[in-house]
Amino acid sequence: MQPRSRPAFWFLIILLSGNVASARPNILLIVSDDQGYHDLGLLNPDIQTPHLDGLAEEGVRLTNFYVTWPACTPSRGSLLTGRYPQRNGIYDMIRNEAPDYGYRYPTREEYDVTFERIGGMDTREVLLPQILKRGNYQSGIYGKWDLGTLKRFLPTARGFDDFYGFVNTGIDYYTHERYGVHCMYRNNERTEGDRGLYATTLFEREALRFLKETSGETPFFLYVPFNAPHSSSALDPKIRSTVQAPDEFKKRYPPVKKEWVNGMRYGKKANVPSKEAKRRDYRAAVTCMDASIGRILDALDEKGLRDNTLVVFMSDNGGSGSADNSPLRGHKAQMWEGGIRVPCLVRWPNKIPQGMVSDAFLTSLEIVPTFAAAAEVPLPKGIVYDGFDMMPVLQHGFPSPRIDMYWKRRDQVAARIGQWKWVNMPGKGGGLFDLSMDPGEAHDLSSEKPEILQRLRDGFKRWEQTMEAAEPRRPFRDF
Repeated sequence: MQPRSRPAFWFLIILLSGNVASARPNILLIVSDDQGYHDLGLLNPDIQTPHLDGLAEEGVRLTNFYVTWPACTPSRGSLLTGRYPQRNGIYDMIRNEAPDYGYRYPTREEYDVTFERIGGMDTREVLLPQILKRGNYQSGIYGKWDLGTLKRFLPTARGFDDFYGFVNTGIDYYTHERYGVHCMYRNNERTEGDRGLYATTLFEREALRFLKETSGETPFFLYVPFNAPHSSSALDPKIRSTVQAPDEFKKRYPPVKKEWVNGMRYGKKANVPSKEAKRRDYRAAVTCMDASIGRILDALDEKGLRDNTLVVFMSDNGGSGSADNSPLRGHKAQMWEGGIRVPCLVRWPNKIPQGMVSDAFLTSLEIVPTFAAAAEVPLPKGIVYDGFDMMPVLQHGFPSPRIDMYWKRRDQVAARIGQWKWVNMPGKGGGLFDLSMDPGEAHDLSSEKPEILQRLRDGFKRWEQTMEAAEPRRPFRDF
């Protein structure tokens, strides 16, 4: 009888091994671009986001979630490394300033030697898909990359298996040009085959293709960083001043009285969209993105992947332009809460509660450790991570281990320790605020709480010294 039992025994071992492998969750990370803190339909009846609202109802909505920088590039660098911008080297934007003044590059060759083209994240940094590769994850990214345009910086050189999207901070939604230079890529090569098609639906198309081609034998990491609702990176004042959105979605909002008004652009008089039109365009772009998100979530359901897929949605920084960041103060590019506190939704069926709202102090630095823990993949040794696995906070309501957070953008700085926040933006304001009572940062308590103010300043100084002592990284550090 003993020999006959061996095949069954080994079959059981193989079966159990297969179950362990397949038990690793799929991971879907969706990022919007410059979306306001208040711009979810469940909070704001003036905007339509039924699919994001549904995601919130099926998971946890985080109300105290921060990013590491108040604008695109450094925020995304931290998201994929789990490290402060000052530690991973991307602590400012990889972009050119000349187009802000209306300059159009006459040739691609001129653009190709500018910083926006040659700058990128230090290749010594280990990104999230490289970590997940240890768990046999297949990774795809469809949308905005923003961490370097040279081949050594592109997604397929940084752990992703497939890439379709643009490589810098913004494009025209239809021409896919950035100030006259076409910037859409498939893997390592530029592609103009989709010129004229709306970027949001293209990124949706590629995400759906990735899911369709997924075999189910190995887990996946699908990263969908939309550029919506970021304003268009076009030189035409009528486009540059607003967010491009399909007419279908504009029609879902009340008509505006006046489309165009006399204004200024590049220091000259120009016809620009009215404030009312810009607000409609912004909301239409968000609603269009929401529809694409809905179809991606539907595809998970159709493949029977909902229960074994961890989904996270967030914005890369605070809203700007026509975004609504209320009740927070400020906007993108500022250290006020409206620049760094963002909407974040998390869904993982049967793992975290449904319909819960959490005010736990959490940040985008927690994303890499959380995904690695969920995938049962150890973080690389010898690398300092600035976050932690936040799943116990979401699953069991445990207190967040995070007690402090620090920000630095050139001469603008901020620190949060517990409920207290210190802001210092020379020429633009600052002060000490009790966020537990004053999330809108309206009441400066600097003179009333000098000892607390000093504690935050001291904390920031220690953090700054720690960052300066970290092993330097390109492209900004002088070493």
